[in-house]
Amino acid sequence: MRIVEVVAPERYAKEIIGMGRFYGAADLWWGPANADGRQAFRMLVPDPARQRLLDALESLLERDAAARLVVLSVDATLPRLSAETEEQDEQSRRSEAISATREELYTEIARGARLDGNYLLLVMLSTIVAAIGLAEDNVAVVIGAMVIAPLLGPNIAFAFATSLGDKALAAQALVTSVAGLGLALLLGLLMVLLWPIDLSAPEIVARTEVNLASVALALASGAAAVLSLTTGLSSALVGVMVAVALLPPTAVLGMQLGSGHWELATGAALLLAVNVVCVLLAAKLVFLSRGVKPRTWLERTKAKQSQVLYIGLWAGLLAILIAIILARSPVPFVG
Repeated sequence: MRIVEVVAPERYAKEIIGMGRFYGAADLWWGPANADGRQAFRMLVPDPARQRLLDALESLLERDAAARLVVLSVDATLPRLSAETEEQDEQSRRSEAISATREELYTEIARGARLDGNYLLLVMLSTIVAAIGLAEDNVAVVIGAMVIAPLLGPNIAFAFATSLGDKALAAQALVTSVAGLGLALLLGLLMVLLWPIDLSAPEIVARTEVNLASVALALASGAAAVLSLTTGLSSALVGVMVAVALLPPTAVLGMQLGSGHWELATGAALLLAVNVVCVLLAAKLVFLSRGVKPRTWLERTKAKQSQVLYIGLWAGLLAILIAIILARSPVPFVG
């Protein structure tokens, strides 16, 4: 449940109040018009009704620059809702695809696609931590680096942007992802040149090996990441970050390239490619299945035109990667 606050010129009062009641707001209140002619309305809205209400309000107010919609979280409400209302809310929630609205998802996901000094600093620090953990064969340190690394966010943002047909967000996410991976790769290469690292450490060797289990893990983790976001359980992303971390194979790829171990570098590059492709494909499929789509009919039509191309592209790339994995696997001897 959230509070939807609407600030709009008072001439919209009748329509806004009617929409709140029509879409099932549990409570609705408003104050007098301000000196600027705008009026504030607040609605306590159950999760299932929130997206429909926001879409209706946006359609009503999108041409008025003086209007604003704000969604506020609710930790508790007193008096409590009646048992009948809570049961209806729960039944409706089960039938809905997502509990977070498109706008809430956009705010949270777009934050992970932002390319700024904090992002680059986190990539730099997490790469250093990961390299030390890999070299010292310290699993706890490697896991810590996975958690603080921000590389998963831009990939989820890219899949989300293509679901909405948002070219600006897709381009931003792509640039951010490439910048982060490129920086981690460069730091891994420089560290092996400046610091004697034992590349036979088990944690490093493990990032040069890839099999079909790696594909299944990356697909499941990418799907879990999007499910945790769309259901409002973003804290579960910590586990996903560890499961499908992009940083360790990137750092190992840089180390192996810096040492001239081309065969091992190929394995690390293959693992990184598998993780990226699987996350993008799984995220796209889950966004699609959960009903994440643009608001207007025209925007939905444009987004659908790119969906087949997007899914076909990443599915084709995954098929190629699987073929390469099978070709690299030793053929068992039967005799």
